Amino acid sequence: MATVVREEGSFRDPDSRVFHGDDGVYRVLSARGLADYRALAATPLLAAAVRSGRLVETELLDDEAAPRPAETELPHAPAGVLRHARIPFVSYPYEWSWSMLRDAALLQLELLADALDHGLTLKDATPYNVQWRGAQPQFVDLGSFEPLREGEPWVAYRQFCTLFLNPLLLQALTGVPFQPWLRGSLEGIAPAELAGLLRRRDRLRRGVLTHVVLHARMERRHAGRSREVRRELRSAGFGTELIRANVAGLRKLLRRLDWRPPETVWTAYERDKSYSDADEARKDAFVRAAVAQAPQPLRRVWDLGANTGRYARIAAEHADCVLAIDSDQAAVELLYRELREERSARIVPLVVDLAAPSPALGWRGRERMPLERRGQPSLTLALAVVHHLSIAANVPLREVVEWFASLGGSLVVEFPHRDDPMVRTLLAGKRDGLHADYERDAFERLLAEAFEVERRETLASGTRTLYLAHPREGATIDLRGRRTA
Repeated sequence: MATVVREEGSFRDPDSRVFHGDDGVYRVLSARGLADYRALAATPLLAAAVRSGRLVETELLDDEAAPRPAETELPHAPAGVLRHARIPFVSYPYEWSWSMLRDAALLQLELLADALDHGLTLKDATPYNVQWRGAQPQFVDLGSFEPLREGEPWVAYRQFCTLFLNPLLLQALTGVPFQPWLRGSLEGIAPAELAGLLRRRDRLRRGVLTHVVLHARMERRHAGRSREVRRELRSAGFGTELIRANVAGLRKLLRRLDWRPPETVWTAYERDKSYSDADEARKDAFVRAAVAQAPQPLRRVWDLGANTGRYARIAAEHADCVLAIDSDQAAVELLYRELREERSARIVPLVVDLAAPSPALGWRGRERMPLERRGQPSLTLALAVVHHLSIAANVPLREVVEWFASLGGSLVVEFPHRDDPMVRTLLAGKRDGLHADYERDAFERLLAEAFEVERRETLASGTRTLYLAHPREGATIDLRGRRTA
């Protein structure tokens, strides 16, 4: 029997519980959940969507091959077990760029339209049901499919609006980023909340008037009457064609919608970079050698401060999965659009502020896991990032090094010296003496406490040094940055 660990964030569906095992992800179904899955498997939709990559690869296990979680971990008697292929890294919508969220929304609507053609529907419409294989979104919650009940509306319509449509409209129409809102509210943005933020001319836009303004008005009018409204719709002969029309309208609205990333320091980084072409070539060679000569297969690489994805692409030549992480959502958006065009299957771009990475969220802090606990890297690339954390974000240099060590893998790190042009710019806005610890010698001492440095190279400019380092045996640091040995 496979050993499995419960996925803490899967408790909301009474007919489906998710567990992680060594050879995949398991979904334990109730009798109703199993019947819903069999209804899906009886249609051509399942095989076609798996083949195209839109649905996660899945198999129904024989009883003998299925794991047996403890009964206390299940709200129902297990009737069947699915095994899903493992996603390289689980990310959350508040870590995605605008186009990533829109593409995930379009995938959700596409699958719903196909499901309706086969007498099925989707009972959930949350972006947490979508994950990424490189730049391709993939739907992972097969427990969301169920037979369509005649006369009922699409029950997940409101959820689609609060977690997909409204965040996209917020950013497209106001320029306000949706990520902080979704991070602060796992239920998304309610229609009334968004309506209150929009200008009058935006509220009257086609699609916005229907799905935001009138939606908010209907919610106020029928608050607390959801069961009565369902009965009224059924009595009025509410049919599948109305759901199809709604889905078609949403797809059209999303395809018309756009957000143009503003030019920032980081979107213009390649054009305005402060170091020479010779330094850049040496950095490329240093990173390429580090990933090519890794002592073990690189299952996962984190590129911190990825910007244009230059080094993420180098790492992807030798790694199964690369997270291209940057706090500048405009840079991540542009990178995602490029990767989508390239059909990249290995690089996942994410919007994350390294000085305040995604924390534990949700019920008892277990529904959404912190960034570091969703899959640690075999190798971390920290190029041109130390000075931003230490000086711009005021994180002590020791804390920066200990955080790198807590990630558990090898490290390629760049240390810009005090006389580097970017460092001088950052220090110019600080009080004299505030960052006295920011020195190359101090950094190397800290690095040596947690790592064995295999190689170092000072670039031709003389203002930046690169290091390749591996975790020092006996210097384990846990995920909170505390030394444990």
